[in-house]
Amino acid sequence: MTKVGILFQSKIQTAGDLAKQMAAVVGDMEVEVWTCSAWDEDEAKEKAEKTDLVISLGGDGTILRAARVASPLSIPILGVNLGRIGFMTELNAGDALSKVPDFIKGKGWVEERAMLQAELDTHDKPGFHALNDVVLARGERCRLIRVKASVYGELFTVYRCDGVILATATGSTGYALAAGGPVLHPDSREILMQPVAAHFSFGAALVLPADAVLELEVNTTHQAVLSVDGQVEIPVGDGDVVRVKRSPFVTRLLRAQRPVFFYGTLMKKLEKRE
Repeated sequence: MTKVGILFQSKIQTAGDLAKQMAAVVGDMEVEVWTCSAWDEDEAKEKAEKTDLVISLGGDGTILRAARVASPLSIPILGVNLGRIGFMTELNAGDALSKVPDFIKGKGWVEERAMLQAELDTHDKPGFHALNDVVLARGERCRLIRVKASVYGELFTVYRCDGVILATATGSTGYALAAGGPVLHPDSREILMQPVAAHFSFGAALVLPADAVLELEVNTTHQAVLSVDGQVEIPVGDGDVVRVKRSPFVTRLLRAQRPVFFYGTLMKKLEKRE
């Protein structure tokens, strides 16, 4: 590797301190290194050109931000957990400084995670890419919205609900799980559709093929919202349509060892929530 980037959670003091120490360790290996707050995505995208590895210092939320920077450029991400759970992180803060040099020298393998692409018909941007989920939901008012959900261009159902979650396998352990959805294996490419608080309408989760194309049309008398990975929010109104499909990008996570028992690790992570 010749160039490494370090994205850190700027709201955590220890993350900023560790970023400085990490930059010194990487620099001593005669590797070009840059650092940036994970919240400054535009700046990070400018620095990311020709970068071989992005090190994420924070929690899963920091990796979600890192994915928006690194995935379009196919840059692997090495996650260092400074949060509480860290589903996607690989290292702990205590051993990161000693283990990162091995990864820079070529240790480890790359795990690819599927992403989603969402387009809003009234928005001028080409599309949003999500590692976890795309959510169409009610806004500040505690009133149901109606969502016409179509799959492959055919109407599937009309949800009367607080919202509809479209999740990847990665996102299946997040908001979708809290809403009662199933857990998909990280290698899965399927798309999970999970309504939230469905009222007198179809309330079960639906697992759709990887090539599925979905359209969600919102009908509401008040403002709703489109949320991408819980970090990017766009207001939507009555009649707006969100189109979602599998993204052409994948998030590449650098790992030390191949997973031997995903579900056992899952339970250990979930127990930390309590």
